[in-house]
Amino acid sequence: MQGTGPDPAEAELRRDLAACYRLVAHFGWDDLVATHISVRLPGEDAFLINPFGMLFDEIRPADLVKVDLDGKILSETSWPVNEAGFVIHSAIHLARHDAVCVMHLHTLDGVAVSTLEEGLLPLNQTALIVASDIAFHDYEGIAVNREERERLAADLGTRNLMLLRNHGTLALAPSVAEAFASMYMFETACSIQVRALGMCRPIHPVKPEVVALAGAFRQGSGAALARNLIWPAMLRKLDRLSPGWADEVGASC
Repeated sequence: MQGTGPDPAEAELRRDLAACYRLVAHFGWDDLVATHISVRLPGEDAFLINPFGMLFDEIRPADLVKVDLDGKILSETSWPVNEAGFVIHSAIHLARHDAVCVMHLHTLDGVAVSTLEEGLLPLNQTALIVASDIAFHDYEGIAVNREERERLAADLGTRNLMLLRNHGTLALAPSVAEAFASMYMFETACSIQVRALGMCRPIHPVKPEVVALAGAFRQGSGAALARNLIWPAMLRKLDRLSPGWADEVGASC
């Protein structure tokens, strides 16, 4: 396939996105074949997303499906694209050109927190890092109505995390590395909250001035930490867990 593959920038994005899918499966965040992660391609009104029906721990870079913002599949594939995934991800890629990577999950704890009126509470260090950057979008049913895209984008605004109420979690970032690290903190904070509230004991509050300071970390040194330390470590983990995961020939070939 030499000479016919994607350009280097797309190849790197395909590798990182395939890695992200496999890491989602590794951490137990997948939901059979549901949920989805996308990457916008540079200089194009198109993004990469998973082949609908393939397990996340099967996905290789070559398997990812290229789709434009109108829903037209642009790459050769025998797999469909999840319509709800297309609606959610195209909504964000249309509105937020800074969002290279968008992740959406249905974990047990993330969905549980999404059902609470107050959402994620500033109960611990991890929650403090993400809590000030969370938007909310009310559930409108399975997201197959393309008219919902404008409402979802309006609710997101300039924030980079979202609780899709009664549905799940969402994170976006300028890179796969940063989106993965943000989602890791978001999901961890949700799990801590579920456990803390489940103990039915008095909660010790964090001082308001500390709450106000904590969110700056993720936008500053947290972004560099994600790109330079966390993501390379995750790629090494994948190489150990699943040698050859990034090979060009995927399960769909």
